[in-house]
Amino acid sequence: MIEPGQLILLISHKGKRYLRKLEAGGEVHTHDGKLLMDEVAEAGYGQYVKTHLGKAYLVLKPTLHDLIKGVKRQTQIMYPKEIGYLMMKLGIGPGSTVIESGTGSGGLTTALAWFVGDTGKVITYERRADFYKLAGKNLERVGLAHRVEQVNQNIEEGFLHSGADALFLDVRTPWEYLHSIPQAVIPGAMCGFLLPTVNQVSDLLRGLEDGPFADLEVLEILVRRWKPVADRLRPDDRMVAHTGFLVFARYMEEPAAPARLDDEDGEDREELPDAPEGADGPDADNMD
Repeated sequence: MIEPGQLILLISHKGKRYLRKLEAGGEVHTHDGKLLMDEVAEAGYGQYVKTHLGKAYLVLKPTLHDLIKGVKRQTQIMYPKEIGYLMMKLGIGPGSTVIESGTGSGGLTTALAWFVGDTGKVITYERRADFYKLAGKNLERVGLAHRVEQVNQNIEEGFLHSGADALFLDVRTPWEYLHSIPQAVIPGAMCGFLLPTVNQVSDLLRGLEDGPFADLEVLEILVRRWKPVADRLRPDDRMVAHTGFLVFARYMEEPAAPARLDDEDGEDREELPDAPEGADGPDADNMD
């Protein structure tokens, strides 16, 4: 039995997908006819229900991959192939606080909210009001909005938050905002960036090399799928190749100045007098 408010994924015999939140007494209208939410709830995950026209639909519990692929978009979203590596590299998990900019349609924001859990927090900045609103609707649709604080602001003005465990920037010129990162994250925090071209990556690397950052890494992730037919196993004719460069760096706090050897009262210690000429130490005469 599926409880009201839970997410369901309905799949037709032709592979058409409908991602919905279960509502008692609700209906889903498809090209194959009408599905009753109460019948879906009674059937449960992994079972089939029929429309009023007799067409069968499979009921599944959506995965994070399903949620991201189902995001309504006005912008290009980050692909799952990058998101998986990004989560591990940034160390995102239950209880994490992460800052993101820009939100776009909210694809990555959805993944971040999924991983931080109810004890964590995602703070996402987006300068465009239309993207800000769209991302909010996408997060509400999948039930993750309560884990996200949206900020409709350009990060040229800096970040309003501090103490984040990680930070990710998906903006055109991230090197222009590196000076704001130390006030936003804890020392040792991992920072990530997404860029489409090599010249942008070069500009970012110059900025990172000049700033308090270490452990630099640049990579791209390619995926080649294979046709899942046992007797004719071979790669697909097309592949999802370059979709962007990922850059990672760890923010390192500037080392403090070395401490002086001062007395407790703050006065400099007196220098020890030079040893008498010919003596190597207090018992030098008794040593062979």
